[in-house]
Amino acid sequence: MPEYALTLSCPDRRGIVNAVTGVLLRHGGNILEAQQFDDVENSRFFLRCVFTLADGGFDAFRDEFGPLARDFGMDWTARDRGVPRRVMLLASKFDHCLADVLYRWRTGELHMDVTAVVSNHPRETYRHLDFDGIPFVHLPLARGQKAAQEAALWSRIEATGTELVVLARYMQILSDDLAGKLAGRCINIHHSFLPSFKGARPYHQAHARGVKLIGATAHFVTADLDEGPIIEQDTQRVGHQHTPDDLVRIGRDIERQVLARALRNWLDDRILLNGHRTVVFTA
Repeated sequence: MPEYALTLSCPDRRGIVNAVTGVLLRHGGNILEAQQFDDVENSRFFLRCVFTLADGGFDAFRDEFGPLARDFGMDWTARDRGVPRRVMLLASKFDHCLADVLYRWRTGELHMDVTAVVSNHPRETYRHLDFDGIPFVHLPLARGQKAAQEAALWSRIEATGTELVVLARYMQILSDDLAGKLAGRCINIHHSFLPSFKGARPYHQAHARGVKLIGATAHFVTADLDEGPIIEQDTQRVGHQHTPDDLVRIGRDIERQVLARALRNWLDDRILLNGHRTVVFTA
């Protein structure tokens, strides 16, 4: 039996859960999972619900839910969980996150369709990776050609029906225009436990400061560089015996894990935006 996911956020008020479950009841709905969160500071309510429908009438459910959502001022989505999300992967020279995501996708851990792998480096950079069945798009970034390169990228995103763009160590800063177009649907993995050690050679900066924790951060991309809503983070303790190369090695492992968790949560409809923050309903 098909499973569906409903996510919503709206101003908090009495009767939201009753109204939602009422629509489900009228359509023969059976709730498999339900999580909710009240942001008391901002008087906002968040809900994630996974359900089945006895009669399979998903379109009818959506038609009835629409007016209710308008009445409550909801931002909402409802989708068939059996339909893979369409994801585009962007990478530059460092390919450890790209290789990890592709492995998890091929083994069935990440339920998605990869619409393309896009890079500012040529295909030969990744000759050891298996791109069988995945379009590879080389979009070089020559001086003064950023607008044209991003226009080609946006055209590819639209043409493929891409729902999410993942910057898997794509070491180019998106323009404000493109970041705005991708608001809420572009995830970046940052090689630092934000906010800390921005810019080039972060692990060398960390080593010079004698840090005891290093980490990585997955966040939504916004026009403010590395300031987007944080989705997932992790850290690992390090000590005086670790060299910069050790920190790079450890950091890459953390980056892979953090990006995979963030992407898995997005694919599973567990992430809702809450202003400059996120609500993440963990499993």
